[in-house]
Order: sequence, then C-alpha cells, then structure tokens
Amino acid sequence: MKKVRKLGRKRDQRQALLKGLASNLILKGKIRTTEAKAKEVRPLVERLITKAKINDFNSVRYAAKFLPGKAIGHLLKEVAPRYVDRSGGYTRIVKLGPRRGDGVKVAIIGFIKGA
Repeated sequence: MKKVRKLGRKRDQRQALLKGLASNLILKGKIRTTEAKAKEVRPLVERLITKAKINDFNSVRYAAKFLPGKAIGHLLKEVAPRYVDRSGGYTRIVKLGPRRGDGVKVAIIGFIKGA
C-alpha cells in the first residue's frame, strides 16, 4: 500500500489542496510551497502531463478531475507539447531551507526547460 503524506488535513481537504497546487503550478510554471507539499503534488502533475501528451478525449476528462477549465487548456496547449519527446521527469524541486516564522522546510517546484 502506498504511503500518503497527510499534510495535517483530512482526505477531502488534502485532495482540494493538491488540486489547487497542481492548478497553480500548471498556470504559473513554478510555485513556492513546503517540501512535503511539493513532494506530494509532483506525482500528480507528472501524471497529468503524461496523459495530456496523448491529447485525446480521455486525457481531457482525466485532467478535468483535477484541474479547472483554464488550467486544462493551458496544460493541453502549452505545457504538454513542450515535453512530447520526454518520457517523464517534467518537474524539479529546489529546496530553499527553513522558513523564518515557523522553521518549516520550504521549496520551489517548477517545470524543467522543455525540449
């Protein structure tokens, strides 16, 4: 069974958080968040890009489970075509160190340069 980071939230709250992070990452290209959240959203975004590269009806429906309409269009038209020749590893996590207020580890998750 897969180990899931709970991120201090219940299941539905955690899913909503990850959907929001994935949407912002796709629309903005990179986001600053905690290391744990970055590590948890990474597989979701990688899977979305891999399925979006196929660019058929099913991939649009799959993306609609996790993203709002604006992010789906951006994913299918701009993000996925950049990585057609790449079979994975579309994102990078850069660790920044502890946050000043509470000392939690912060990181930037963003897309690597497309081919």
